[in-house]
Amino acid sequence: MNSPNPSPRVGLFVTCLVDLYRPNVGFAAVKLLEDAGCRVEVPRAQTCCGQPAYNSGDNEHARQLALQVLEAFEDFDYVVGPSGSCLGMIRCHYPDLFADDAGLKPRFDALCGKTHELMSFLVDVMQVETVDASFSGRVTYHDSCSSLREHAVKAQPRQLLASVDGLELSELEGTDVCCGFGGTFCVKYPDISGRMAADKVAAVEASGADTLLAGDLGCLLNLAGKLRREGKSQRVYHVAEVLAGMTDIKSIGEGER
Repeated sequence: MNSPNPSPRVGLFVTCLVDLYRPNVGFAAVKLLEDAGCRVEVPRAQTCCGQPAYNSGDNEHARQLALQVLEAFEDFDYVVGPSGSCLGMIRCHYPDLFADDAGLKPRFDALCGKTHELMSFLVDVMQVETVDASFSGRVTYHDSCSSLREHAVKAQPRQLLASVDGLELSELEGTDVCCGFGGTFCVKYPDISGRMAADKVAAVEASGADTLLAGDLGCLLNLAGKLRREGKSQRVYHVAEVLAGMTDIKSIGEGER
């Protein structure tokens, strides 16, 4: 759906991981959205989307958090964030939490209908075709499970990356295979998660890329940690940081062992 408003009012859902571990991703998202013509606001009342509770079967706390998100964001034209995972929780799972609530379900349905992952929003809604950025290096891209399966995000980041001056994309074998993070999955099944991360790191190495990109910080933190523990040298960035030209800081996980 194309935006009927050339300057929509967008509420940025920052996400907990971006807020706590990588604020630069949030700043990059703001820049990209403003460059696309959006009026961006970051509601102070926002908090966790409730996905950890939902994934653990604690629907009561998930509903409480969902209500906070609704109150903070329902007045915006769009809700956008740099995470397929968190925005997928809002877009795809909130309606299930309130399926039997005749009063709240219509409000959540409306919220879901205007909620978008960042890359999808820029390309599919705002019709952004190129960005003004440069990056020297050969990158590979990991498609996160939530972005790919809950938002149909695959071509969009690649389209924008193709316009970045100096950037070469080397596709990752098994790019659509889970990295092993999966939110609470990595805590519940650490051995399986570790093997999945090791397989993904091996694919990154085989791609010949010097930089790993993705659209979800959970995946990136997981893989950056595995890369560092194995002594690998690949840089790790959120795709928004590259597209916004904001990679003049340490890459994710740099300096960690």
